Amino acid sequence: MFNPSRDEARRFFFDTWRKHKANDTLTDLERMTLAIILLHPEYHPVLDAPARYLEREWLPEDGQTNPFLHLAMHLSIEEQLSIDQPPGIRARIDALSLQHQDRHPALHDAMDGLAEMIWHAQRYQTPPDPQLYLHCLDRKLGRDPDPEVKPLPDDDGPGLILPPR
Repeated sequence: MFNPSRDEARRFFFDTWRKHKANDTLTDLERMTLAIILLHPEYHPVLDAPARYLEREWLPEDGQTNPFLHLAMHLSIEEQLSIDQPPGIRARIDALSLQHQDRHPALHDAMDGLAEMIWHAQRYQTPPDPQLYLHCLDRKLGRDPDPEVKPLPDDDGPGLILPPR
């Protein structure tokens, strides 16, 4: 199983961007990653400065979005879509894309669901529950969610608890 450290994951994004700018050959994974990077021009200056941003912290309590976490979540969702895992994710993203008339906001909706599932698993020390993920997407679609899936309790937690580096 591929489980890179924080710095290795960041270097992958930096290297993919550098290779793109140098017109070097990209692997399939790098091509998928580049497509995501190109959707986010606001992150290009970060990717242009690895020495400055490799070890930078982005703190949610400061209202900051971690560009590497954001890109990695996009990449995870693209991989999920490629195999329709969890089953039904592809149909929901397609429906959200139609609803938004744009795929990118639909992927951000999926990101919300993925983050909710991860947060719940970390908060309650349980395995990730894909039904919570799909439930979130159903809510965004305005569908009655599966009655078997319990909504998350209100909680004032800090959000995602990231694993140690």
